This record gives sequence, C-alpha cells and structure tokens, in this order.
Amino acid sequence: MVDLLVTYMEMLTPPQAMPLASVLPDAVVARERLDVPSYLDLYHAVGGPVQWDQRLRMPESDLETLLASTSTYIHVLRVDGEAAGFCEFNNVGEAAVELVHFGLVPAFQGKRLGPFLLDRALRAAWSHRPQRLWLHTDTYDHAAAQTVYGRAGFKTYAQRIETFPD
Repeated sequence: MVDLLVTYMEMLTPPQAMPLASVLPDAVVARERLDVPSYLDLYHAVGGPVQWDQRLRMPESDLETLLASTSTYIHVLRVDGEAAGFCEFNNVGEAAVELVHFGLVPAFQGKRLGPFLLDRALRAAWSHRPQRLWLHTDTYDHAAAQTVYGRAGFKTYAQRIETFPD
C-alpha cells in the first residue's frame, strides 16, 4: 500500500475565455467511441508513466460496459491522425460530471497540446449543462497537472492523504 496526497478540484462555471487554438495545424480533438483494446492502448500510453492502473484492474466486461455507457465521453486528441492524448468524463448528463482521466502520450508533452485538449473537452462537457465538473489528482500525476487544471478554471476544494494498492 502507498499513501498519496490527493487533491480534489472543481469547476462551477464553463470556460469564459475564447477557445484555445491549437499550436499545431493538424491537431484535432473529437469525441470517440473506443473499443476495449484501443482504449487500453491509449490508456497505457498516457497513464503508464504516471502509474495509472484503475482501468487495467477492471474486468474486461465492466470496462466494455463503461465504454458503451451513454454517460461516458472520451475526447481524443489526434495529431496528424495519431492518438496523442485523451480526456475521459463519467456521468455526462448528470449534475456532477467527473473528469476521470486526462493526459498526453509522453512524445506529445511540452508542446502546449494539453491545455488545448483540456479546453476543447471541457467545453464539450459543459454543453450538457452540468452544475459542476470535478476531478482528483495525486502526487503520482504529472507535475504540471494542478497548474493546467487551475488555468482551465478548476479550484481546489479538498486535499487528503489516501492509501492505494502499490
């Protein structure tokens, strides 16, 4: 077991600024319906370096059900057709929408694509008129995660030490 500092953040209003433009002309963000193998490939590519394992521990049938759910939205960033990152939201259509996963494949980090992906995905999530979007991040996540979330409009509402399987 490992103890991690978990930070909970929320966004109570949609983005007010103009939408962010991509720094790359061939970068596109769109909602996609991924099958289990495609999802796991992208999940591992993005989450492997920061030790994501939640979806890897799920029974495949549960993951298949989650991916097929009408309240699960996955927005994929593609650069020249290649999957470069994704945002996954759960409970879309409800009052509180959770941003469950967000990140970039390491080869695409440091190019200002993360804020672009997050901005596009957040605007799509807010189009469903939730009362709030929320997320949690921890000490294993990318060092810039909280800064990126803060710039997007999220505010911290709680922090606590939580214990997870090692």
